[in-house]
Amino acid sequence: MTQRIDLRVLAALFTLVPLVLLAGCSESRQGGAQQPTEVAVITLAPRSVNITDELPGRTTAFRVAEVRPQVSGIVQKRLFTEGGEVRAGQQLLQIDPASYRAALSAAEAALKRAEARLVAAKLLEERYTPLIAANAVSRQDYDDAVAEHAQAQAEVAAAKAQVEAARINVVYSQVLSPISGRIGRALVTEGALVTAGQSQPLALVQQLDPIYVDISQSSAQMLRLQRQLAEGVLQKDEQNQAEVILTLEDGRQYPEKGKLQFSEVSVDPGTGAVVLRAIFPNPRRELLPGMFVRAQLIQGQRKEAIMVPQRGVTRNQRGEATVLVVDAENKVAERVVAADRVIANEWLITRGLAAGDRVVVDGLQKVRPGVVVRPVEATEAAAAKSTATSSEPAAATPSPASAATPSPAAAGENAAPGSGANTAAVPDVARR
Repeated sequence: MTQRIDLRVLAALFTLVPLVLLAGCSESRQGGAQQPTEVAVITLAPRSVNITDELPGRTTAFRVAEVRPQVSGIVQKRLFTEGGEVRAGQQLLQIDPASYRAALSAAEAALKRAEARLVAAKLLEERYTPLIAANAVSRQDYDDAVAEHAQAQAEVAAAKAQVEAARINVVYSQVLSPISGRIGRALVTEGALVTAGQSQPLALVQQLDPIYVDISQSSAQMLRLQRQLAEGVLQKDEQNQAEVILTLEDGRQYPEKGKLQFSEVSVDPGTGAVVLRAIFPNPRRELLPGMFVRAQLIQGQRKEAIMVPQRGVTRNQRGEATVLVVDAENKVAERVVAADRVIANEWLITRGLAAGDRVVVDGLQKVRPGVVVRPVEATEAAAAKSTATSSEPAAATPSPASAATPSPAAAGENAAPGSGANTAAVPDVARR
């Protein structure tokens, strides 16, 4: 019995030794055939880019008119719809005009009385003119007639002015809109007493198309831009330098583009910022006064700019921007660069890289400085990856031969001690 057990152990060892040798040979072949890691790189080529600054801003009405009464009286009617559109000259409110119409009638009567005195004075002067030549009247009487005629003319002119003033007051009793635009809520109701020149407006009319956007730019940023333009680092783009693009509060881009109008000549001492004003079309009244927006201004154009995708730039422990560069011998090296700003999804690199450098953009986690890699252009790598993904089978299906023929190790592990599988592996001497 003991002899049979020993023979079974010996047979199992004979079975396992070839498997161990085969595994060692396979590992040695795999180690000897190891290929360099494949990484995706881009070859840097300078190009022109627009330097765009995104600045905060607020919308402001193009024109604002505070409607105030120019005569005193009781408000009789409100003739506009709150929140609606009004035209210049449209009547908004009606103030009781009774007293002003009575004053107009009295002024017109005074004018007629002055005109009657003028007729009498004129006739008297005309009658005295031939008589003074014949010495039929005294010189004093003639001079009085001439003076009375002139005084009557002055009284007529004054009476006409009184009539015009009374007529203006009647017109002012009809409160008219000074501009076209959108009117807000009514600040007084029917029956309210209003006075000429009061501080409280009756309503507010704002012209919203077009509309202003006031943009704040720091004085330090403005000085930096001026220095770069003076040094030739940036060039003015005469075609697009005044174009402004808005991003609304919900993150959407405003469909209309605006134009930069002017910048303030002084810096706000409280904020240290300069206000820039842009004007935008607003046909759908989408922009309302007081809205917060983000404005993108094209400040200039940089020639021969070096751009690197954001995914290819990392930070070291000191916070410096770094990239991995592949040299002519396909060896990886780390470089510290100066990343100035983000434009779209790329970093503008101002120091540390040059045209023709190959920068690793995919596979940074698989390599380290000093190792040799197999660089592939990023576009080719993306195409190869998509092809491999589309051709990969859904699940691995074992071949019929492998499914039907188990490996010796599996047969030895899964078979019971007294099964036929183990018995087949034992020499005839053990069975005897």
